[in-house]
Amino acid sequence: MKRVVITGMGIVSPLGNDVETFWNNLVNGVSGIDYIKNIDASKLPVKIAAEVKHYNPGELGLDASTIRRTDKFTQYVLIASQQAMSDSNIHIAPERLGVYIGSGVGGMETFVTQTKKLIEEGEQWVSPLFIPMMIANIAAGNVAIAHNAQGPTLPVITACATATHAIGEAFRAIKHGYADAIIAGGSEAAVHPLAISGFANAKALTKVEDPKLASLPFDSRRQGFVLGEGAGVLILEEMEHAHAREAHIYAEVVGYGNTCDAYHLTAPLPDGKCAANAMRFAAEEAKLTPEDFIHINTHGTGTPLNDKTETAAIKIAFGIETASKALVTSNKSMTGHALGAAGGFEAIASALTLKNGIVPPTIGLDCPDPECDLDYVPHTARKANISIAFSNSLGFGGHNGCIALRKY
Repeated sequence: MKRVVITGMGIVSPLGNDVETFWNNLVNGVSGIDYIKNIDASKLPVKIAAEVKHYNPGELGLDASTIRRTDKFTQYVLIASQQAMSDSNIHIAPERLGVYIGSGVGGMETFVTQTKKLIEEGEQWVSPLFIPMMIANIAAGNVAIAHNAQGPTLPVITACATATHAIGEAFRAIKHGYADAIIAGGSEAAVHPLAISGFANAKALTKVEDPKLASLPFDSRRQGFVLGEGAGVLILEEMEHAHAREAHIYAEVVGYGNTCDAYHLTAPLPDGKCAANAMRFAAEEAKLTPEDFIHINTHGTGTPLNDKTETAAIKIAFGIETASKALVTSNKSMTGHALGAAGGFEAIASALTLKNGIVPPTIGLDCPDPECDLDYVPHTARKANISIAFSNSLGFGGHNGCIALRKY
């Protein structure tokens, strides 16, 4: 079996539109959550989100034609992928380079805009680009075109677990020899009135009016998640291929677990057993040892059910004693929940935690829930010589994903 490493990363996020800015804000506890500014939220039930800031696609490398012919979720991932490819500085045969990039929602803005045209102006005014701008696989297709990636391409779509599953499946494809490198991650641009209204009416979003108190993972005051957006992309590469070209390596991908609750459309299985199995499978493949110092980057949405269920799942997967020693965190306390892109953000954060020896904090955790009793690194980042990191994602439909990264 081949070994797989991370040699490049790129991001567009509420905490910054490059990896360095994102990481600095994350470890310093800077929140990207604020009042909605990019759309009119005056009539919406929720007026807070984690939007991408200072977004100018032209300044970030996209030409006018690409901007005009793509939905924002594709723009985000094209920018993040270019960053990741430049960071990796990889040169590879096209048939050995793949793309595993997904989106939980796809082209929400395009869908609504073109639907409005159909209703108000007639079918002849619907854009011929409607379908290839809206479909959720098109981000992967555009990235493949941009980088001449002719190898295996798989746009995973598993709601909020999308990016984690995409990275995990890319890991497997390289491990079993189907590609030498894969551009992997997820993208989302769903901070839109339709998505906000749907999530709010499903009682998934917090309706707290103070941005500082809106995203409170593991806190007894939590009321729901804050909608986020952006794209997170990693270059996964076969280790010997990376060694041969003397590539910079952030971390090694060493395990992956994928399970389904098979229980409910939106709610997690209450006992956390299936989420625990995803973590356990990742840990077994990673050959976790008692000597490992564990970091767990949780799904940590701040919804009443998720946080206590995920806490229980961590205890089942690792045992109470090991779980109690792990440094656990929720990036969503700062990034909000970027749905299909969330696992990309969190995989980048996990790799940098291993590389830099710093665990980002869970901010806003002033009133811990008694049922959430692990060490969530409240308020302030912590220096720690972490040897292995697990990144969890749990999606609507019961999809559970966990990837394991080991310090290189």
